[in-house]
Amino acid sequence: MKAVEYYIKGKLELHERLRTTKEYVHFCCTSEDINNIAYSVILSEAKDKQLLACYDQLLNKMAGMAENWAEIAMLSRTHGQTASPTTVGKEIANFTYRFGQQVKIVREHKFAAKLNGAVGNFNAHTYAYPEYNWPQLSQTFLEQLKLKFNPYTTQIEPHDTICSFYNTVGLANNILVGMSRDIWHYTSLGYFKQKTKKGEIGSSTMPHKVNPIDFENCEGNLGFANGIMTQFVGKLPISRMQRDLSDSTVLRNQGLAFGYSLMGYRSLLKGFDKLEVN
Repeated sequence: MKAVEYYIKGKLELHERLRTTKEYVHFCCTSEDINNIAYSVILSEAKDKQLLACYDQLLNKMAGMAENWAEIAMLSRTHGQTASPTTVGKEIANFTYRFGQQVKIVREHKFAAKLNGAVGNFNAHTYAYPEYNWPQLSQTFLEQLKLKFNPYTTQIEPHDTICSFYNTVGLANNILVGMSRDIWHYTSLGYFKQKTKKGEIGSSTMPHKVNPIDFENCEGNLGFANGIMTQFVGKLPISRMQRDLSDSTVLRNQGLAFGYSLMGYRSLLKGFDKLEVN
């Protein structure tokens, strides 16, 4: 943080008219005032540009399969045993609806941020310039960044909105894991076939079969992502008194949770493209 501050000061020093403002670069801020806003902006952009883009692809594909296969009868299974009739489309529709409910929550989610100084009380701000309404200025600035203003914090923003986000994404991932496992089982029972590609070998020693590796890859990657998210949810809301740095090293791993999730979604989309009703 100090390195960035000095870098900006150095740039201001080059301009005669701006030189006198350089000591205001980090005015009244603690490092967390900068970091928490940066993380919330990064997460907002990653959610909108990466996560929701994949979610929309998945929902469109799943809804299409549910509609296309709505009239194809199949024998359902409860406790693994043959049960009453259903349709292939209805089974896909169940997962589509459940996943869609979580996507709605993710789409509307806003990350919180704070800009209130060393212990969250605007101490230095009020001492230096008591005539300003610092909570209002802070709220206006953060809402311009499309973030949710958090008025009550310690030295750190408590990460509750990050945790609620990962709770929702984790549930969405688990729904897709359940779908992957069901498709895997239905494929093993012969309800589904997987399209073969000319020249592609489906198994290293048994070329007459095609392994459902895309659904297995989806399950593995989403499971790994959820393991990381579980650590976020368990760790990030807890900070000793005003502040400890144990959250800092944890927050740096958020790219892994996104990365493994995206790998899982792309594997699932690839698997859907190979799938056909037997």
